[in-house]
Amino acid sequence: MKRKIQFSLVYRDMWQSSGKFQPRKDQLERIAPVIIEMGCFSRVETNGGAFEQVNLLAGENPNDAVRAFCKPFNEAGIKTHMLDRGLNALRMYPVPDDVRRLMYRVKHAQGVDIPRIFCGLNDERNIIPSIRWAAEAGMTPQATLCITSSPVHTVEYYAAKADLFVEAGATEICLKDMAGIGRPRFLGRLTKAIKEKHPDVIIEYHGHTGPGLSMASVLEVCENGADVIDTAIEPLSWGKVHPDIISVREMLADAGFDVPEINMNAYMKARTLTQEFIDDWLGYFINPTNKHTSSLLLGCGLPGGMMGSMMADLGGIQGVINNLRKKKGVPELTTDDMLVALFNEVEYVWPKVGYPPLVTPFSQYVKNIALFNLLTIEQGKGRYVMMDDSVWGMILGKSGKIPGTIAPELVELAKQKGYEFVDADPHTFYPDALDSFREEMAKNGWDCGKDDEELFELAMHPEQYRNYKSGQAKKNFLADLDKAKAARLQANGPKLSPEELSAFKHAKADAVVAPEAGQLFYEIRGGADGTPAVEPAIGRKYSADELLCHILTPWGEIADVPACLGGTLVDLKVKQGGKVQRGAVIAWIERAE
Repeated sequence: MKRKIQFSLVYRDMWQSSGKFQPRKDQLERIAPVIIEMGCFSRVETNGGAFEQVNLLAGENPNDAVRAFCKPFNEAGIKTHMLDRGLNALRMYPVPDDVRRLMYRVKHAQGVDIPRIFCGLNDERNIIPSIRWAAEAGMTPQATLCITSSPVHTVEYYAAKADLFVEAGATEICLKDMAGIGRPRFLGRLTKAIKEKHPDVIIEYHGHTGPGLSMASVLEVCENGADVIDTAIEPLSWGKVHPDIISVREMLADAGFDVPEINMNAYMKARTLTQEFIDDWLGYFINPTNKHTSSLLLGCGLPGGMMGSMMADLGGIQGVINNLRKKKGVPELTTDDMLVALFNEVEYVWPKVGYPPLVTPFSQYVKNIALFNLLTIEQGKGRYVMMDDSVWGMILGKSGKIPGTIAPELVELAKQKGYEFVDADPHTFYPDALDSFREEMAKNGWDCGKDDEELFELAMHPEQYRNYKSGQAKKNFLADLDKAKAARLQANGPKLSPEELSAFKHAKADAVVAPEAGQLFYEIRGGADGTPAVEPAIGRKYSADELLCHILTPWGEIADVPACLGGTLVDLKVKQGGKVQRGAVIAWIERAE
Protein backbone atom coordinates (compact mmCIF):
# COMPACT_ATOMS: atom_id res chain seq x y z
CA MET A 1 0.00 0.00 0.00
CA LYS A 2 1.33 3.42 -0.96
CA ARG A 3 0.97 6.66 0.92
CA LYS A 4 -2.30 8.01 2.30
CA ILE A 5 -4.05 10.61 0.11
CA GLN A 6 -6.64 12.97 1.55
CA PHE A 7 -9.49 14.59 -0.36
CA SER A 8 -10.98 18.06 -0.23
CA LEU A 9 -14.43 18.97 -1.55
CA VAL A 10 -14.20 22.41 -3.15
CA TYR A 11 -17.90 23.08 -2.71
CA ARG A 12 -17.45 26.85 -3.07
CA ASP A 13 -15.41 26.64 -6.26
CA MET A 14 -17.83 24.11 -7.77
CA TRP A 15 -20.41 26.89 -7.80
CA GLN A 16 -18.07 29.76 -8.67
CA SER A 17 -16.69 27.85 -11.65
CA SER A 18 -20.21 27.02 -12.81
CA GLY A 19 -22.11 30.27 -12.42
CA LYS A 20 -22.51 33.57 -10.60
CA PHE A 21 -24.01 32.82 -7.18
CA GLN A 22 -23.51 30.57 -4.17
CA PRO A 23 -26.10 28.60 -2.15
CA ARG A 24 -27.87 30.48 0.63
CA LYS A 25 -27.16 29.93 4.33
CA ASP A 26 -30.19 27.64 4.74
CA GLN A 27 -29.05 25.51 1.80
CA LEU A 28 -25.48 25.27 3.10
CA GLU A 29 -26.83 24.16 6.48
CA ARG A 30 -28.69 21.33 4.75
CA ILE A 31 -25.76 20.10 2.64
CA ALA A 32 -23.04 20.23 5.33
CA PRO A 33 -24.21 17.17 7.36
CA VAL A 34 -24.53 15.15 4.15
CA ILE A 35 -20.98 16.04 3.09
CA ILE A 36 -19.78 14.87 6.50
CA GLU A 37 -21.81 11.68 6.14
CA MET A 38 -19.97 10.87 2.89
CA GLY A 39 -16.97 10.07 5.07
CA CYS A 40 -14.29 10.69 2.44
CA PHE A 41 -13.38 14.36 2.89
CA SER A 42 -10.77 15.60 5.32
CA ARG A 43 -11.25 19.17 4.05
CA VAL A 44 -14.02 21.32 2.59
CA GLU A 45 -13.66 24.67 0.85
CA THR A 46 -16.33 26.81 2.44
CA ASN A 47 -15.81 30.42 1.35
CA GLY A 48 -13.45 33.05 -0.02
CA GLY A 49 -12.95 34.01 -3.66
CA ALA A 50 -16.24 35.61 -4.69
CA PHE A 51 -18.33 33.85 -1.99
CA GLU A 52 -18.72 36.81 0.34
CA GLN A 53 -19.30 39.32 -2.46
CA VAL A 54 -22.01 37.36 -4.26
CA ASN A 55 -23.80 36.75 -0.96
CA LEU A 56 -24.05 40.53 -0.59
CA LEU A 57 -25.18 40.86 -4.22
CA ALA A 58 -27.98 38.39 -3.45
CA GLY A 59 -29.01 40.45 -0.43
CA GLU A 60 -27.69 37.84 2.02
CA ASN A 61 -25.30 38.21 4.94
CA PRO A 62 -22.06 36.33 4.13
CA ASN A 63 -20.93 36.30 7.77
CA ASP A 64 -23.98 34.30 8.81
CA ALA A 65 -23.43 31.92 5.89
CA VAL A 66 -19.74 31.30 6.64
CA ARG A 67 -20.36 30.67 10.35
CA ALA A 68 -23.27 28.32 9.66
CA PHE A 69 -21.42 26.35 6.96
CA CYS A 70 -18.17 25.99 8.92
CA LYS A 71 -19.71 24.99 12.27
CA PRO A 72 -20.63 21.35 11.48
CA PHE A 73 -17.25 20.72 9.83
CA ASN A 74 -15.43 22.22 12.83
CA GLU A 75 -17.40 19.91 15.12
CA ALA A 76 -16.67 16.88 12.92
CA GLY A 77 -12.92 17.57 12.78
CA ILE A 78 -12.98 18.34 9.04
CA LYS A 79 -10.72 21.26 8.12
CA THR A 80 -12.24 24.22 6.33
CA HIS A 81 -10.41 26.34 3.80
CA MET A 82 -11.01 29.54 1.85
CA LEU A 83 -9.60 31.20 -1.26
CA ASP A 84 -7.60 34.36 -0.54
CA ARG A 85 -6.31 36.56 -3.38
CA GLY A 86 -3.37 37.96 -1.39
CA LEU A 87 -3.11 41.68 -2.12
CA ASN A 88 -6.69 41.64 -3.44
CA ALA A 89 -7.99 39.48 -0.55
CA LEU A 90 -11.67 38.78 -1.37
CA ARG A 91 -12.14 41.21 -4.23
CA MET A 92 -10.72 42.08 -7.65
CA TYR A 93 -8.58 45.08 -6.67
CA PRO A 94 -6.00 45.79 -3.93
CA VAL A 95 -6.93 45.90 -0.24
CA PRO A 96 -5.20 47.99 2.46
CA ASP A 97 -3.03 46.15 4.97
CA ASP A 98 -5.23 46.81 8.00
CA VAL A 99 -8.28 45.33 6.24
CA ARG A 100 -6.28 42.26 5.18
CA ARG A 101 -5.06 41.73 8.77
CA LEU A 102 -8.62 41.99 10.07
CA MET A 103 -9.80 39.42 7.52
CA TYR A 104 -7.74 36.62 9.07
CA ARG A 105 -8.98 37.40 12.58
CA VAL A 106 -12.59 37.47 11.38
CA LYS A 107 -12.38 34.31 9.28
CA HIS A 108 -10.63 32.36 12.01
CA ALA A 109 -13.36 33.42 14.46
CA GLN A 110 -15.99 32.29 11.93
CA GLY A 111 -14.49 28.80 11.80
CA VAL A 112 -12.18 28.88 8.78
CA ASP A 113 -8.95 26.93 9.32
CA ILE A 114 -6.84 27.44 6.18
CA PRO A 115 -6.53 30.44 3.84
CA ARG A 116 -5.28 29.49 0.37
CA ILE A 117 -3.20 32.61 -0.32
CA PHE A 118 -2.40 33.36 -3.95
CA CYS A 119 -1.16 36.16 -6.16
CA GLY A 120 -1.90 35.95 -9.86
CA LEU A 121 1.68 37.03 -10.53
CA ASN A 122 3.22 34.67 -7.92
CA ASP A 123 4.82 37.80 -6.41
CA GLU A 124 6.00 36.84 -2.94
CA ARG A 125 5.53 40.44 -1.76
CA ASN A 126 1.77 39.97 -2.14
CA ILE A 127 1.76 36.60 -0.34
CA ILE A 128 4.31 36.66 2.49
CA PRO A 129 2.57 39.36 4.60
CA SER A 130 -0.63 37.30 4.42
CA ILE A 131 1.25 34.19 5.57
CA ARG A 132 2.37 36.11 8.65
CA TRP A 133 -1.03 37.69 9.38
CA ALA A 134 -2.86 34.38 8.95
CA ALA A 135 -0.49 32.60 11.36
CA GLU A 136 -0.84 35.42 13.90
CA ALA A 137 -4.63 34.97 13.75
CA GLY A 138 -4.31 31.24 14.50
CA MET A 139 -4.89 29.97 10.97
CA THR A 140 -2.79 27.53 8.91
CA PRO A 141 -1.41 29.55 5.98
CA GLN A 142 -1.33 27.70 2.67
CA ALA A 143 0.82 29.51 0.09
CA THR A 144 -0.11 29.03 -3.54
CA LEU A 145 1.73 28.60 -6.82
CA CYS A 146 -0.44 29.70 -9.77
CA ILE A 147 0.36 27.18 -12.46
CA THR A 148 0.71 28.06 -16.12
CA SER A 149 2.82 26.88 -19.05
CA SER A 150 5.36 29.31 -20.51
CA PRO A 151 9.12 29.58 -21.08
CA VAL A 152 9.36 31.59 -17.86
CA HIS A 153 7.40 29.23 -15.61
CA THR A 154 9.89 26.41 -15.09
CA VAL A 155 10.13 23.87 -12.28
CA GLU A 156 13.07 25.88 -10.94
CA TYR A 157 11.02 29.10 -10.98
CA TYR A 158 8.17 27.57 -8.98
CA ALA A 159 10.42 25.62 -6.59
CA ALA A 160 12.28 28.84 -5.72
CA LYS A 161 8.96 30.54 -4.95
CA ALA A 162 7.99 27.61 -2.72
CA ASP A 163 11.29 28.00 -0.83
CA LEU A 164 10.43 31.64 -0.08
CA PHE A 165 6.95 30.77 1.12
CA VAL A 166 8.12 27.96 3.40
CA GLU A 167 10.84 30.20 4.83
CA ALA A 168 8.15 32.82 5.55
CA GLY A 169 6.12 30.33 7.57
CA ALA A 170 3.83 28.51 5.15
CA THR A 171 3.29 24.93 6.27
CA GLU A 172 1.35 24.01 3.14
CA ILE A 173 1.76 24.64 -0.58
CA CYS A 174 -1.08 24.54 -3.11
CA LEU A 175 -0.46 23.90 -6.80
CA LYS A 176 -3.33 25.97 -8.22
CA ASP A 177 -3.86 24.76 -11.79
CA MET A 178 -6.75 27.17 -12.35
CA ALA A 179 -6.98 26.66 -16.12
CA GLY A 180 -6.12 22.95 -16.02
CA ILE A 181 -3.27 23.56 -18.47
CA GLY A 182 -0.43 22.35 -16.24
CA ARG A 183 1.23 19.46 -18.08
CA PRO A 184 1.01 16.31 -15.93
CA ARG A 185 4.70 15.34 -16.05
CA PHE A 186 5.70 18.95 -15.30
CA LEU A 187 3.42 18.99 -12.24
CA GLY A 188 4.91 15.70 -11.10
CA ARG A 189 8.44 17.05 -11.34
CA LEU A 190 7.45 20.22 -9.47
CA THR A 191 5.77 18.24 -6.69
CA LYS A 192 8.85 16.05 -6.31
CA ALA A 193 11.20 19.07 -6.23
CA ILE A 194 9.22 20.71 -3.43
CA LYS A 195 8.70 17.51 -1.44
CA GLU A 196 12.36 16.48 -1.58
CA LYS A 197 13.44 19.81 -0.10
CA HIS A 198 10.49 20.26 2.28
CA PRO A 199 9.27 16.75 3.19
CA ASP A 200 7.05 17.97 6.05
CA VAL A 201 5.20 20.56 3.97
CA ILE A 202 1.71 19.46 2.87
CA ILE A 203 1.13 19.76 -0.89
CA GLU A 204 -2.44 20.15 -2.16
CA TYR A 205 -3.31 19.97 -5.86
CA HIS A 206 -6.17 22.03 -7.30
CA GLY A 207 -6.85 21.32 -10.96
CA HIS A 208 -9.71 22.26 -13.28
CA THR A 209 -10.96 19.82 -15.88
CA GLY A 210 -11.48 22.26 -18.79
CA PRO A 211 -8.80 21.05 -21.26
CA GLY A 212 -8.98 17.41 -20.11
CA LEU A 213 -5.59 16.89 -18.41
CA SER A 214 -6.70 16.89 -14.78
CA MET A 215 -6.95 13.15 -14.08
CA ALA A 216 -3.46 12.51 -15.46
CA SER A 217 -2.21 15.45 -13.42
CA VAL A 218 -3.80 14.09 -10.22
CA LEU A 219 -2.04 10.76 -10.69
CA GLU A 220 1.32 12.39 -11.43
CA VAL A 221 1.29 14.67 -8.37
CA CYS A 222 0.24 11.80 -6.12
CA GLU A 223 3.01 9.56 -7.49
CA ASN A 224 5.48 12.35 -6.62
CA GLY A 225 4.39 13.23 -3.09
CA ALA A 226 1.16 15.27 -3.08
CA ASP A 227 -0.91 14.87 0.09
CA VAL A 228 -4.35 16.36 -0.67
CA ILE A 229 -6.42 16.44 -3.89
CA ASP A 230 -9.27 18.87 -4.56
CA THR A 231 -12.39 17.21 -5.98
CA ALA A 232 -16.04 17.91 -6.78
CA ILE A 233 -19.33 16.01 -6.83
CA GLU A 234 -22.12 15.67 -9.36
CA PRO A 235 -24.01 17.44 -10.81
CA LEU A 236 -21.32 20.17 -10.93
CA SER A 237 -18.20 18.04 -11.42
CA TRP A 238 -16.35 17.77 -14.74
CA GLY A 239 -16.85 20.26 -17.58
CA LYS A 240 -14.69 23.26 -16.76
CA VAL A 241 -14.98 22.62 -13.01
CA HIS A 242 -13.15 19.79 -11.15
CA PRO A 243 -12.86 16.00 -11.38
CA ASP A 244 -15.42 13.96 -9.46
CA ILE A 245 -14.42 12.36 -6.16
CA ILE A 246 -15.64 8.92 -7.33
CA SER A 247 -13.33 8.81 -10.35
CA VAL A 248 -10.36 10.26 -8.49
CA ARG A 249 -10.78 7.82 -5.62
CA GLU A 250 -11.07 4.78 -7.93
CA MET A 251 -8.03 5.80 -9.97
CA LEU A 252 -5.85 6.29 -6.89
CA ALA A 253 -7.08 3.12 -5.19
CA ASP A 254 -6.18 1.16 -8.33
CA ALA A 255 -2.71 2.78 -8.24
CA GLY A 256 -2.24 1.41 -4.72
CA PHE A 257 -2.76 4.58 -2.65
CA ASP A 258 -4.48 4.51 0.73
CA VAL A 259 -7.71 6.42 0.06
CA PRO A 260 -10.94 6.61 2.09
CA GLU A 261 -14.16 4.87 1.13
CA ILE A 262 -17.15 6.89 -0.07
CA ASN A 263 -20.56 6.46 1.54
CA MET A 264 -22.46 6.28 -1.75
CA ASN A 265 -25.88 6.73 -0.13
CA ALA A 266 -24.65 10.05 1.26
CA TYR A 267 -23.06 10.92 -2.10
CA MET A 268 -26.43 10.48 -3.79
CA LYS A 269 -28.10 12.63 -1.12
CA ALA A 270 -25.53 15.37 -1.70
CA ARG A 271 -26.00 15.05 -5.46
CA THR A 272 -29.77 15.35 -5.08
CA LEU A 273 -29.55 18.35 -2.77
CA THR A 274 -27.12 20.15 -5.07
CA GLN A 275 -29.45 19.54 -8.01
CA GLU A 276 -32.32 20.86 -5.91
CA PHE A 277 -30.37 24.08 -5.29
CA ILE A 278 -29.76 24.37 -9.05
CA ASP A 279 -33.43 23.85 -9.85
CA ASP A 280 -34.55 26.20 -7.08
CA TRP A 281 -32.70 29.29 -8.33
CA LEU A 282 -28.95 28.89 -8.80
CA GLY A 283 -29.36 27.23 -12.19
CA TYR A 284 -30.76 30.41 -13.69
CA PHE A 285 -27.28 31.92 -13.33
CA ILE A 286 -25.24 28.93 -14.57
CA ASN A 287 -23.80 29.08 -18.08
CA PRO A 288 -24.44 25.69 -19.72
CA THR A 289 -21.15 25.90 -21.68
CA ASN A 290 -19.29 25.41 -18.40
CA LYS A 291 -20.37 21.76 -18.54
CA HIS A 292 -18.25 21.30 -21.69
CA THR A 293 -14.55 20.53 -21.86
CA SER A 294 -12.45 22.12 -24.60
CA SER A 295 -8.92 21.35 -25.74
CA LEU A 296 -8.87 24.82 -27.30
CA LEU A 297 -8.09 26.13 -23.83
CA LEU A 298 -4.62 24.57 -23.92
CA GLY A 299 -3.32 26.98 -26.55
CA CYS A 300 -4.53 30.27 -25.06
CA GLY A 301 -4.26 29.19 -21.41
CA LEU A 302 -7.44 30.99 -20.36
CA PRO A 303 -9.25 29.48 -17.35
CA GLY A 304 -12.47 27.67 -18.18
CA GLY A 305 -14.41 29.50 -15.48
CA MET A 306 -14.29 32.74 -17.48
CA MET A 307 -15.52 31.23 -20.75
CA GLY A 308 -19.13 32.28 -20.18
CA SER A 309 -18.34 35.97 -19.67
CA MET A 310 -15.75 35.82 -22.45
CA MET A 311 -18.30 34.53 -24.97
CA ALA A 312 -20.69 37.33 -24.01
CA ASP A 313 -17.94 39.92 -24.55
CA LEU A 314 -16.95 38.23 -27.80
CA GLY A 315 -20.50 38.47 -29.15
CA GLY A 316 -20.61 42.23 -28.58
CA ILE A 317 -17.30 42.87 -30.31
CA GLN A 318 -18.24 40.48 -33.13
CA GLY A 319 -21.26 42.63 -34.00
CA VAL A 320 -19.16 45.80 -34.22
CA ILE A 321 -16.43 44.09 -36.27
CA ASN A 322 -18.94 42.60 -38.70
CA ASN A 323 -20.56 45.98 -39.25
CA LEU A 324 -17.14 47.33 -40.21
CA ARG A 325 -16.47 44.36 -42.49
CA LYS A 326 -19.87 44.74 -44.15
CA LYS A 327 -19.05 48.34 -45.03
CA LYS A 328 -15.74 47.20 -46.50
CA GLY A 329 -17.48 44.54 -48.58
CA VAL A 330 -15.57 41.65 -47.00
CA PRO A 331 -17.07 38.44 -45.52
CA GLU A 332 -18.37 38.65 -41.97
CA LEU A 333 -16.81 36.53 -39.21
CA THR A 334 -18.65 33.64 -37.59
CA THR A 335 -18.50 33.02 -33.85
CA ASP A 336 -15.96 30.25 -34.47
CA ASP A 337 -13.87 32.64 -36.58
CA MET A 338 -13.92 35.16 -33.73
CA LEU A 339 -13.07 32.55 -31.12
CA VAL A 340 -10.04 31.30 -33.04
CA ALA A 341 -8.95 34.88 -33.71
CA LEU A 342 -9.25 35.74 -30.03
CA PHE A 343 -7.30 32.67 -28.89
CA ASN A 344 -4.58 33.46 -31.43
CA GLU A 345 -4.43 37.07 -30.26
CA VAL A 346 -4.17 35.97 -26.61
CA GLU A 347 -1.24 33.74 -27.58
CA TYR A 348 0.34 36.76 -29.32
CA VAL A 349 -0.29 39.27 -26.52
CA TRP A 350 0.54 37.08 -23.51
CA PRO A 351 4.35 37.04 -23.98
CA LYS A 352 4.29 40.75 -24.88
CA VAL A 353 2.93 41.58 -21.42
CA GLY A 354 5.44 39.31 -19.67
CA TYR A 355 3.58 35.99 -19.23
CA PRO A 356 1.37 36.86 -16.22
CA PRO A 357 -0.35 33.63 -15.08
CA LEU A 358 -3.86 33.71 -16.50
CA VAL A 359 -5.79 33.78 -13.25
CA THR A 360 -8.07 36.42 -11.72
CA PRO A 361 -7.73 39.30 -12.46
CA PHE A 362 -4.87 38.99 -14.96
CA SER A 363 -6.69 36.52 -17.20
CA GLN A 364 -9.39 39.17 -17.67
CA TYR A 365 -6.79 41.83 -18.42
CA VAL A 366 -5.00 39.77 -21.08
CA LYS A 367 -8.30 38.70 -22.64
CA ASN A 368 -9.45 42.33 -22.78
CA ILE A 369 -6.22 43.46 -24.48
CA ALA A 370 -6.62 40.73 -27.10
CA LEU A 371 -10.32 41.34 -27.64
CA PHE A 372 -9.99 45.08 -28.15
CA ASN A 373 -6.94 44.54 -30.33
CA LEU A 374 -9.16 42.57 -32.73
CA LEU A 375 -11.48 45.56 -32.91
CA THR A 376 -8.84 48.26 -33.33
CA ILE A 377 -6.93 46.21 -35.91
CA GLU A 378 -10.18 45.96 -37.90
CA GLN A 379 -10.55 49.73 -37.53
CA GLY A 380 -7.03 50.20 -38.92
CA LYS A 381 -5.71 51.66 -35.65
CA GLY A 382 -3.34 48.83 -34.75
CA ARG A 383 -2.88 47.17 -31.35
CA TYR A 384 -2.87 48.41 -27.74
CA VAL A 385 -5.19 51.38 -28.40
CA MET A 386 -7.89 50.51 -25.83
CA MET A 387 -6.18 49.59 -22.54
CA ASP A 388 -7.66 50.90 -19.28
CA ASP A 389 -5.94 51.85 -16.02
CA SER A 390 -6.19 48.32 -14.61
CA VAL A 391 -4.40 46.83 -17.61
CA TRP A 392 -1.72 49.50 -17.50
CA GLY A 393 -1.36 48.96 -13.75
CA MET A 394 -0.47 45.31 -14.43
CA ILE A 395 2.02 46.24 -17.17
CA LEU A 396 3.65 49.00 -15.11
CA GLY A 397 4.15 46.75 -12.06
CA LYS A 398 1.57 48.30 -9.73
CA SER A 399 0.00 44.91 -9.02
CA GLY A 400 3.31 43.11 -8.57
CA LYS A 401 6.34 41.97 -10.51
CA ILE A 402 5.59 40.62 -13.98
CA PRO A 403 7.41 37.25 -14.32
CA GLY A 404 8.67 37.89 -17.85
CA THR A 405 9.80 40.93 -19.84
CA ILE A 406 7.49 43.63 -21.18
CA ALA A 407 7.81 43.98 -24.97
CA PRO A 408 9.74 47.03 -26.27
CA GLU A 409 6.69 48.39 -28.13
CA LEU A 410 4.72 48.52 -24.86
CA VAL A 411 7.64 50.13 -23.03
CA GLU A 412 7.76 52.80 -25.73
CA LEU A 413 3.98 53.29 -25.63
CA ALA A 414 4.13 53.77 -21.87
CA LYS A 415 6.84 56.39 -22.34
CA GLN A 416 4.71 58.23 -24.90
CA LYS A 417 1.82 58.33 -22.46
CA GLY A 418 4.02 59.61 -19.64
CA TYR A 419 3.62 56.43 -17.57
CA GLU A 420 6.36 55.17 -15.28
CA PHE A 421 7.27 51.58 -14.47
CA VAL A 422 7.50 50.86 -10.74
CA ASP A 423 9.16 48.19 -8.65
CA ALA A 424 7.92 49.28 -5.22
CA ASP A 425 6.14 46.79 -2.97
CA PRO A 426 2.53 46.94 -4.25
CA HIS A 427 0.93 47.17 -0.81
CA THR A 428 2.66 50.51 -0.15
CA PHE A 429 0.32 52.17 -2.68
CA TYR A 430 -2.73 51.47 -0.48
CA PRO A 431 -2.87 53.21 2.95
CA ASP A 432 -4.79 51.82 5.92
CA ALA A 433 -8.52 52.52 5.75
CA LEU A 434 -10.30 50.81 8.65
CA ASP A 435 -10.76 54.00 10.70
CA SER A 436 -12.80 55.67 7.96
CA PHE A 437 -15.03 52.60 7.63
CA ARG A 438 -15.47 52.42 11.41
CA GLU A 439 -16.62 56.05 11.33
CA GLU A 440 -19.12 55.21 8.57
CA MET A 441 -20.51 52.33 10.65
CA ALA A 442 -20.99 54.64 13.64
CA LYS A 443 -22.54 57.42 11.53
CA ASN A 444 -25.11 55.02 10.06
CA GLY A 445 -25.85 53.37 13.39
CA TRP A 446 -24.60 50.03 12.09
CA ASP A 447 -23.20 47.48 14.54
CA CYS A 448 -19.63 46.37 13.77
CA GLY A 449 -20.80 42.82 14.43
CA LYS A 450 -19.35 39.85 16.21
CA ASP A 451 -15.54 39.94 16.01
CA ASP A 452 -15.89 43.09 13.84
CA GLU A 453 -17.19 40.95 10.97
CA GLU A 454 -19.68 43.55 9.74
CA LEU A 455 -16.99 46.23 9.76
CA PHE A 456 -14.82 43.89 7.73
CA GLU A 457 -17.54 43.35 5.11
CA LEU A 458 -18.03 47.09 4.65
CA ALA A 459 -14.26 47.63 4.32
CA MET A 460 -13.84 44.70 1.91
CA HIS A 461 -16.91 45.28 -0.28
CA PRO A 462 -18.03 48.89 0.34
CA GLU A 463 -20.52 49.33 -2.50
CA GLN A 464 -22.05 45.86 -2.18
CA TYR A 465 -22.36 46.12 1.61
CA ARG A 466 -24.13 49.49 1.44
CA ASN A 467 -26.60 48.09 -1.09
CA TYR A 468 -27.12 45.06 1.14
CA LYS A 469 -27.86 47.24 4.17
CA SER A 470 -30.30 49.46 2.25
CA GLY A 471 -32.20 46.48 0.85
CA GLN A 472 -31.37 47.51 -2.71
CA ALA A 473 -29.20 44.43 -3.27
CA LYS A 474 -32.06 42.05 -2.52
CA LYS A 475 -34.38 44.00 -4.80
CA ASN A 476 -31.85 44.00 -7.62
CA PHE A 477 -31.16 40.30 -7.21
CA LEU A 478 -34.80 39.25 -7.20
CA ALA A 479 -35.47 41.45 -10.23
CA ASP A 480 -32.57 39.73 -12.02
CA LEU A 481 -33.91 36.33 -11.00
CA ASP A 482 -37.34 37.28 -12.29
CA LYS A 483 -35.79 38.29 -15.64
CA ALA A 484 -33.77 35.06 -15.80
CA LYS A 485 -36.88 32.97 -15.19
CA ALA A 486 -38.77 34.87 -17.91
CA ALA A 487 -35.85 34.41 -20.32
CA ARG A 488 -35.75 30.67 -19.58
CA LEU A 489 -39.51 30.44 -20.15
CA GLN A 490 -39.21 32.26 -23.47
CA ALA A 491 -36.25 30.13 -24.58
CA ASN A 492 -37.89 26.79 -23.75
CA GLY A 493 -41.45 27.48 -24.92
CA PRO A 494 -43.58 29.55 -27.26
CA LYS A 495 -42.78 33.24 -27.51
CA LEU A 496 -44.94 35.23 -25.09
CA SER A 497 -45.85 38.89 -25.06
CA PRO A 498 -45.09 40.96 -21.91
CA GLU A 499 -48.80 40.74 -21.04
CA GLU A 500 -48.79 36.94 -21.42
CA LEU A 501 -45.63 36.66 -19.31
CA SER A 502 -47.26 38.76 -16.61
CA ALA A 503 -50.40 36.61 -16.70
CA PHE A 504 -48.27 33.46 -16.43
CA LYS A 505 -46.47 34.92 -13.41
CA HIS A 506 -49.77 35.73 -11.71
CA ALA A 507 -51.53 32.48 -12.63
CA LYS A 508 -51.34 31.05 -9.11
CA ALA A 509 -51.28 34.36 -7.23
CA ASP A 510 -53.90 36.38 -5.35
CA ALA A 511 -54.24 40.09 -6.08
CA VAL A 512 -53.87 42.46 -3.14
CA VAL A 513 -56.14 45.46 -3.76
CA ALA A 514 -56.25 48.86 -2.08
CA PRO A 515 -59.19 49.14 0.37
CA GLU A 516 -58.95 52.94 0.24
CA ALA A 517 -57.41 55.66 -1.91
CA GLY A 518 -54.30 57.45 -0.66
CA GLN A 519 -50.52 57.27 -0.33
CA LEU A 520 -49.01 53.82 0.15
CA PHE A 521 -46.24 52.95 2.63
CA TYR A 522 -44.67 49.51 3.06
CA GLU A 523 -42.59 50.82 5.96
CA ILE A 524 -43.18 53.94 8.00
CA ARG A 525 -39.79 54.63 9.55
CA GLY A 526 -37.33 52.38 7.73
CA GLY A 527 -35.13 49.74 9.33
CA ALA A 528 -34.10 49.73 12.98
CA ASP A 529 -30.48 50.27 11.95
CA GLY A 530 -31.21 53.49 10.06
CA THR A 531 -31.74 52.00 6.60
CA PRO A 532 -34.28 53.84 4.45
CA ALA A 533 -37.89 52.70 4.03
CA VAL A 534 -38.29 50.83 0.74
CA GLU A 535 -40.81 48.52 -0.90
CA PRO A 536 -40.37 44.77 -0.19
CA ALA A 537 -38.35 42.58 -2.52
CA ILE A 538 -39.98 40.18 -4.95
CA GLY A 539 -39.77 36.74 -3.38
CA ARG A 540 -40.39 37.88 0.19
CA LYS A 541 -42.42 35.44 2.27
CA TYR A 542 -45.48 36.60 4.25
CA SER A 543 -47.44 34.78 6.94
CA ALA A 544 -51.24 34.79 6.90
CA ASP A 545 -51.50 37.35 9.73
CA GLU A 546 -48.82 39.72 8.36
CA LEU A 547 -49.44 43.17 6.91
CA LEU A 548 -48.24 44.01 3.40
CA CYS A 549 -48.49 47.80 3.67
CA HIS A 550 -50.38 50.84 4.95
CA ILE A 551 -52.37 53.52 3.11
CA LEU A 552 -52.54 57.10 4.39
CA THR A 553 -55.98 58.31 3.30
CA PRO A 554 -56.77 61.92 2.25
CA TRP A 555 -58.63 62.38 5.55
CA GLY A 556 -55.61 61.41 7.63
CA GLU A 557 -56.43 57.85 8.66
CA ILE A 558 -54.09 54.89 8.15
CA ALA A 559 -55.63 51.80 6.54
CA ASP A 560 -53.75 48.55 7.10
CA VAL A 561 -53.50 46.20 4.12
CA PRO A 562 -53.03 42.50 4.99
CA ALA A 563 -50.96 40.14 2.82
CA CYS A 564 -54.00 38.13 1.69
CA LEU A 565 -53.61 34.60 3.08
CA GLY A 566 -49.82 34.82 3.13
CA GLY A 567 -47.33 33.36 0.69
CA THR A 568 -44.62 34.63 -1.68
CA LEU A 569 -44.65 38.11 -3.20
CA VAL A 570 -44.41 37.58 -6.98
CA ASP A 571 -45.11 41.06 -8.33
CA LEU A 572 -45.41 44.63 -7.07
CA LYS A 573 -47.35 47.40 -8.80
CA VAL A 574 -46.88 50.36 -6.44
CA LYS A 575 -43.63 51.78 -5.04
CA GLN A 576 -43.03 53.12 -1.53
CA GLY A 577 -44.83 56.46 -1.24
CA GLY A 578 -46.87 55.94 -4.42
CA LYS A 579 -50.50 57.02 -4.85
CA VAL A 580 -53.28 54.42 -5.25
CA GLN A 581 -56.97 54.48 -6.00
CA ARG A 582 -59.48 52.37 -4.12
CA GLY A 583 -59.72 48.90 -5.71
CA ALA A 584 -56.38 49.20 -7.54
CA VAL A 585 -54.06 46.17 -7.51
CA ILE A 586 -51.07 46.76 -5.22
CA ALA A 587 -49.31 43.41 -5.50
CA TRP A 588 -49.66 39.72 -6.24
CA ILE A 589 -48.97 37.04 -3.59
CA GLU A 590 -48.77 33.33 -4.38
CA ARG A 591 -50.01 31.05 -1.64
CA ALA A 592 -47.81 28.16 -0.51
CA GLU A 593 -49.04 24.78 -1.78
